[in-house]
Amino acid sequence: MIIVEQTDPHAPQATALLQQSHALLQELFPPEDNFFLSIDDLCAPNITFFTAREGGAMLGTGALAVKDGYGEVKSMFVTEAARGKGVAAALMRQIEDEARARNLPWLRLETGDVLHTAHRLYERHGFSRCGRFGDYPEAASSVFMEKKL
Repeated sequence: MIIVEQTDPHAPQATALLQQSHALLQELFPPEDNFFLSIDDLCAPNITFFTAREGGAMLGTGALAVKDGYGEVKSMFVTEAARGKGVAAALMRQIEDEARARNLPWLRLETGDVLHTAHRLYERHGFSRCGRFGDYPEAASSVFMEKKL
């Protein structure tokens, strides 16, 4: 059974997953198109960070950043071995539940243009493409999505 819980990003397994995620993004995108949050940034008071685990093994991460008038999905990552097992869906449900509990009217996210599996996940959860938001710069590799809650 997949358990999703709030976690300290500095917990060793969480940090290891975040480092894997950052390495993958740095491999796929140029530095100026990488907008992931550092581990320290994920500890900010406006961010709730979650991990998904099965037994003692952490399989994925995700976070909700509370912004002015919306929530932003951040740091979504699932280990390669756990992909297709419902880990990302469980994380998305938890992030959405947290956003609803905080009475946020929208969830938004930025993801990479080549992350087609992520696009399909977000679409299955009711997200659709939208224009650039927040303080994101123009980036050819960015895809923006949102969902009304």
